[in-house]
Amino acid sequence: MSKILMIYASGTGNTDMIADAILDYLKDHNYHVDVKVFDEDKINTKDVIDYDVILMGVYTWSDGEIPYEVEDFYEGLDFVDLTRKICGVFGSGDQFYDVFAGAVDIFYEQFEENGAKMIPIRLKIDLAPDEEGIKQCQEFAQSVIELMSEKVGKKR
Repeated sequence: MSKILMIYASGTGNTDMIADAILDYLKDHNYHVDVKVFDEDKINTKDVIDYDVILMGVYTWSDGEIPYEVEDFYEGLDFVDLTRKICGVFGSGDQFYDVFAGAVDIFYEQFEENGAKMIPIRLKIDLAPDEEGIKQCQEFAQSVIELMSEKVGKKR
């Protein structure tokens, strides 16, 4: 079974709720996920190498920027080869700003440039997830499962 890592930063708790919805779906489908939170855990960029799947959650700061607590991690990705890794990015934003959930796009592009197989959904939720947002989280998690299944099928 694939080793899955979820790492995320949540400024207001909205990205935390998104992460919980994704985790609940994966757990309901019998997947174990290691979870690390930027404000609580020591997260080293090179630790992602030990995982098959990396799910990155990030809120967007100000007008489309990544928050300060993930800057070192982001910069460290320049030195990590993510070939053969499945990666996905999710996060909250506020449609009030000109750039909606821009940090999701910034991380998505960084993972992709480093060779990762990307989950095609860039999951962006406006503020806290409502019923429709929870559904989007479940669709994101289902995409994770499908990509893992494809990868296992190709190994055989």
